[in-house]
Amino acid sequence: MEQEVLRVINLKKRYKSTNAVNGISFSLNKGEIVALTGPNGAGKTTTIKCILGLLRKNDGKIFINGEDNSSKEVKYKLAYIPETPDIYPMLTVWEHIKFMAMVYKINGWQERAEKILFDFDILDKKNELGKNLSKGMKQKLSICCALIHNPEIFFIDEPLVGLDPKAVRELKDAFKALREKGKTLLISTHMLDTAENLCDRIIVMKKGKVLEEGSIEELRHKIKASQGTSLEDIFLEVTEDER
Repeated sequence: MEQEVLRVINLKKRYKSTNAVNGISFSLNKGEIVALTGPNGAGKTTTIKCILGLLRKNDGKIFINGEDNSSKEVKYKLAYIPETPDIYPMLTVWEHIKFMAMVYKINGWQERAEKILFDFDILDKKNELGKNLSKGMKQKLSICCALIHNPEIFFIDEPLVGLDPKAVRELKDAFKALREKGKTLLISTHMLDTAENLCDRIIVMKKGKVLEEGSIEELRHKIKASQGTSLEDIFLEVTEDER
């Protein structure tokens, strides 16, 4: 039986006269990877920041494991990895993990930190300065920093932009490993081929609204597409209809 970990109900966020997010509702289940996709300006990043409490919503409800997202306890269950990793150039990989452990007041974090770095294949870089890391390594370090307080839900914004093929493969494997550990991932992305091959479900947004959501098979069924229809074709048809 699926266990719901996030529910968004009628979320609205306005900037002056612009409805950046216009009454959207969706949910996430434990141990799934969900793509949040849509054209530029669809409201994807705004949605994520409202869930995290980084932006104040105008209306709607957001529940994490049945609790309102405004509670401090709930925020410890969440992790945010922005498109550009927040890496300090003059801190080592190990010092980044130590800093996050201090922020969350975690005792005896060292053994857990070593295991996390080992699992993501960057333990050998523990003494490397942030400025010397490749973008792929910075993305991995961001995930490791997020993992130290053992969150349940990861919100990841365009994680694969600018990465070489090897780094893309490694990061996708890292996301799958998180899913296997029962973590839930909401990935905002324009990379539709990646979303099709990696994600369990897709949410398509445009102009602050959710147009469609479901697995790739469910989306094909909704638009009466053939079995081989790609997510790119589905996306173009769904968003073209909503002018």
